Amino acid sequence: MIELEKVVKEYGKRGNAFRALDSVTLKIESGSTVAIVGKSGSGKSTLMHLMSGLEKMSEGKIIVDGQDFGSMTGFEVDRFRSRKIGFIFQSFFVEGRQTCYENVSLPLEIAGVPKRKRKIMIEQALTSVDLLQKQHARAASLSGGQKQRLAIARAIVNKPMYIFADEPTGNLDSVNGENVIKLLFSLNRSLKSTLVIVTHDHDLASKCAVQLTLSDGVITSRLAKVPKKRAAI
Repeated sequence: MIELEKVVKEYGKRGNAFRALDSVTLKIESGSTVAIVGKSGSGKSTLMHLMSGLEKMSEGKIIVDGQDFGSMTGFEVDRFRSRKIGFIFQSFFVEGRQTCYENVSLPLEIAGVPKRKRKIMIEQALTSVDLLQKQHARAASLSGGQKQRLAIARAIVNKPMYIFADEPTGNLDSVNGENVIKLLFSLNRSLKSTLVIVTHDHDLASKCAVQLTLSDGVITSRLAKVPKKRAAI
């Protein structure tokens, strides 16, 4: 579970500070799919960065899988992220000079996974995104869709409990975008992981069980799908 209590995030110094998030309180159940929507500058990416440990909050409390980010050192947060969290950036951020295999290996190296075990995990991740045949190719040689799939492989190689995706289809054409969406929801089901997506795409948002709308750093609405009742036997 992800729990936020009166979370505030400010940028800049006092007197000229900009409040990107304003006293956000939120709970996200384990295994759920959540879309965060809103206009540019509403605080969507900031909220995701805080929940995933990429940035520190200014005030409040963030608890992920029972761990209080506010009481952890930077090293402890990084170690937690390497084991429990996968993050997919809109701009891919793959290392072009490295091979696909080397790109996916990075989070496992940070987590201290033994080399022999890394090989099995890397090959499984590349297979799940249909890139095993490209494992020795440099990332710079891949198409946009392939780079995004490589970024996903890197994010899920450690079988994370939490997957965060920031505009995962923003730089893709409709075909590659649809393939990435299918892959993300498939991983949510197979890994039983929590999937949180920041998106401007309302069709993508509608596929999630919960939709959160942000405006000026405040959650203004929460829309949850009603689970379908099973037919009586």
